[in-house]
Amino acid sequence: MTRTAVLLALAGILGAAAVALGAWAAHGLEAAHGARAVVLVETAVRYQFWHVLAMIAALVLDHIARREHPPAEAAWLVVASLLFAIGTIVFCGALYALAFGGPRWMGAVAPIGGTVLIAGWLALAWGATRAFKRTQSRG
Repeated sequence: MTRTAVLLALAGILGAAAVALGAWAAHGLEAAHGARAVVLVETAVRYQFWHVLAMIAALVLDHIARREHPPAEAAWLVVASLLFAIGTIVFCGALYALAFGGPRWMGAVAPIGGTVLIAGWLALAWGATRAFKRTQSRG
């Protein structure tokens, strides 16, 4: 299985998990864990969905860039997708843990995941800029 296939499969799993957790937050989470848990899960679900879409977009851009350039030119786009996956798991995972009664120190883990998400966006910007400049110089 290629790294792109693995990352796309992970995006699918993260997307499905976001739907399931969002549904649970809307239908019973408050009764089990309180209003604060609902807010935490809604925030995590929102970030998770956006970053699943960003993962897919980065992989599509990687696929397009590889048609025109050597694989090394598109590597930052795959790095971006990987960073989105890691950041989503760490950031959203910390919020889910807090919502479900995990230890309070998980609150200190969330900013680490957020930093990884920011790094993913920067990697996406860098990778897209490199691919765009290469395309422009050819035309």
